[in-house]
Amino acid sequence: MKKQLLSLAVLLASLVAHGQGNMNVQMVYVKGGNFFRGSDDPKYSTEEYDNEKPVHRVNVSSFSLSKYEITQGLWKTVMGILPQSYVGVDYVNKECNDCPVVMVNYAEVQEFIRRLNEKTGKSYRLPTELEWEFAARGGKYSGNYRYAGNNKLVTVAWYGRKKGTAHPVGQKEPNELGIFDLSGNVAEWCTDWFDPEYYRTTIDAVDPKGPESGDKKVVRGGSFYDDEAQCRTVYRGRLTPETRRWDLGFRLAMDN
Repeated sequence: MKKQLLSLAVLLASLVAHGQGNMNVQMVYVKGGNFFRGSDDPKYSTEEYDNEKPVHRVNVSSFSLSKYEITQGLWKTVMGILPQSYVGVDYVNKECNDCPVVMVNYAEVQEFIRRLNEKTGKSYRLPTELEWEFAARGGKYSGNYRYAGNNKLVTVAWYGRKKGTAHPVGQKEPNELGIFDLSGNVAEWCTDWFDPEYYRTTIDAVDPKGPESGDKKVVRGGSFYDDEAQCRTVYRGRLTPETRRWDLGFRLAMDN
């Protein structure tokens, strides 16, 4: 009997450690301030990267951002099952509780957040594009790196792998704020609508939240599938809200 109870305790501890049975999201405080958003890196000067210009000063209020991308284990705890989009898919590691949840569109992410907030009494949300970039670049502790925490991408990111699946969160080095996988592993939904000209309207703005409407949402960070350019902290990805991809997930933010 004692042996059975011990085994049960070990199993429960394992589930909690991997995000099942535990709805506590580890959040990192990001002290606000102002910074220069965007990029004029001559290496990325083609028309494809014009939406990163002009470099301009913006102001961001303090907030918190999750230390890790949201995992499959936490998704199962909140939603009861893995995403329906996993059914029949063989290129997602469904047994990895510590891997980021993927194949979820914008509306499904919002439903997850609604249920998580209902169960925890908290007010989680997706980060704005501004918050995401500020945190990825290290906030007030920024080392002005090209990627989230280092100029050497391999030390902080899983990237450039055209085959395979997402990796367990937190295996690479964190950035200056102690946040993991902001470059690579899986790309991350932001709350903003995408506008390639938006940066030209937000010089010295305070907490800009993106256009009021659009046809694509901002996606940031790049993924294990993407190349170095897309894993830069300044790269502005965008996808339709209905998109589900094997390399697309999210992390959470919260007001302070």
